[in-house]
Amino acid sequence: MTATVDVLTDGYAHERVASSVVLIRENDVIIVVDPGMVARRERILAPLHARGVHESDVTDVIFSHHHPDHTLNAALFLNARFHDAWAIYHDDDWGDRRDVLEGAPSVRLLDTPGHTHEDISTLIDTAEGLVVCTHLWWSSEGPDVDPRAVDQTMLARSRAVVLALNPLLIIPGHGPAFAPGDLSM
Repeated sequence: MTATVDVLTDGYAHERVASSVVLIRENDVIIVVDPGMVARRERILAPLHARGVHESDVTDVIFSHHHPDHTLNAALFLNARFHDAWAIYHDDDWGDRRDVLEGAPSVRLLDTPGHTHEDISTLIDTAEGLVVCTHLWWSSEGPDVDPRAVDQTMLARSRAVVLALNPLLIIPGHGPAFAPGDLSM
């Protein structure tokens, strides 16, 4: 089984900030990763709708970490379960986190601390290879040193763990997707 991945919006972090927002589909599971700050909510909804998905269809939302630029628009997805480093939240239920998403065996969560102590990366097995949504890199252009990291050494260790998985593609927190071979590290 494999999932499909579509980037709904490339994030950015310059004078303004917005997270990369990603759509993952496998079986009947529809996942949005990091529905954070964007100039207008339509920058999330229009590409979602263009792919035949309504916000009420989204079953799961994953937060790489709890900064507002990655979480602010979560309320768009009223029917979703929400996943973070600690738990799964649905309505008023707070359950234990699972590393593999229910109904989507090709989608896994991996602890990757560094930017914050509670960072997770989303690992997606696709027909083409492994895709990783992560805040371990801002973008392929850098910065190599995360100016907001709580622990740069821990971040470097987490980067090494992700790179050892040999991902085909990395979708960073604030920039377009890139192949690991394109990194200037």
